[in-house]
Amino acid sequence: MPVNQRIFSVKELNRYIRMKLESDTLLSEVWIRGEISNFTHHSSGHMYFTLKDADSRIKSIMFASHNQRLPFIPKEGSRVIARGNVSVYERDGQYQFYATHMQPDGIGSLYLAYEQLKKKLEDEGLFEQSRKRALPRYPKTIGVITSPTGAAVRDIIITLQRRYPQVPIILHPVLVQGKQAAPSIVKALRTLNRMGEADVIIVGRGGGSLEELWAFNEESVARAIYESAIPVISAVGHETDFTIADFVADLRAATPTAAAELAVPHAAELRALLGQRERELQQGLKHRLARARERLARLQRSPVLVHPRRSLLQHAERLDMLKHRLATRMHSRALLTSERRGRLHARLLRFHPQEQLQYAKRRQADAARQLRQGMLAVLKDRSAQLTAGVRQLDALSPLKVMGRGYSLVYDEQGSRLIKSLDEVQPGDMLKIKVTDGELDCQVWGMQREGDGHGTGEGH
Repeated sequence: MPVNQRIFSVKELNRYIRMKLESDTLLSEVWIRGEISNFTHHSSGHMYFTLKDADSRIKSIMFASHNQRLPFIPKEGSRVIARGNVSVYERDGQYQFYATHMQPDGIGSLYLAYEQLKKKLEDEGLFEQSRKRALPRYPKTIGVITSPTGAAVRDIIITLQRRYPQVPIILHPVLVQGKQAAPSIVKALRTLNRMGEADVIIVGRGGGSLEELWAFNEESVARAIYESAIPVISAVGHETDFTIADFVADLRAATPTAAAELAVPHAAELRALLGQRERELQQGLKHRLARARERLARLQRSPVLVHPRRSLLQHAERLDMLKHRLATRMHSRALLTSERRGRLHARLLRFHPQEQLQYAKRRQADAARQLRQGMLAVLKDRSAQLTAGVRQLDALSPLKVMGRGYSLVYDEQGSRLIKSLDEVQPGDMLKIKVTDGELDCQVWGMQREGDGHGTGEGH
């Protein structure tokens, strides 16, 4: 055995085969014709059986969710046509057929056509519950489309007349079987819609085989019902018979008689309901009359009616009180208004141009007075400062010092003040400033502080 060869468990192999079968598009929806054998209807509702022919057989199962809709009961030995898929039951490793639909054999082509048309119209939305309309509760006219000679028309008319005799019936006779039946039904539907007199249309016939009911499985009839502006009740065959017309119609009735019962109310029930409403109305009126009488008696006993003058006097007293209150409030309001008007007048006067001008003049005079006072104060302060400065300057002035006998010695040019003997030499020309003028002098000799001998030419 190769090293990398994968080894499957039995369960994995059976699962792989099941997935292969279920992915095959042919086996996902297949039709089988065969004979039922080993049939068992389990207590769970599931059906277990074998489909066989002369050469082979296959184990089959039909779950309860699918077989509840079967129009017949399968039996041992029944020849059937079944639709379903092929898969593997993993536990036993056995492939088997899982049926979803079943029909007795012998009408196989019609049943296939029925299923295909049903699926097509369902995909287009012709069976949608949301588009179906409610029937009028009290129709004024009933339209009936059926064979004029069958039992269905008799049952419908008798039921309508028994339940609701006042309703008119428009009977449109049609063929309900054969090749011309479908065009006849389509024409009748369009005629009643064009007339516009009927409020409800009943379309139907009595029971029969699939071939006999086939006109109500035609696509043209289904589309005519779908296009009808008038609500349509389908009443085809018996309770177990289902046609395409049943799925498209606004309401399906199990039988023609049931269609008539659904189309109109029962007159006796209406009479009983009217009688009950009449009794309720009478009781309501009596109750209302009793309450009105009781209220009238209370009003008659009321003080207003027994002593009307007393009530008027109370109202007159209240009126006087309200008048006095009104006069008081009006007087107070007038005083408040007068005071407010005075305040507003005073404010208005303050803003008068002449008052504003006088106010501006007063402010200008006050400002001028304050300015003069300020200027005088500043002048006085500056004058005092100037006097003090002059005194201080005069005290520090060299002329004051010179006035006490002192003089200033400058160089010949008069630009440099001589403060020491080191700054001159004998023979230098000097200027001596005295109180009332200047002296031009020449140095003839010099003597230092504390020195008893001098230097120079003329000692």
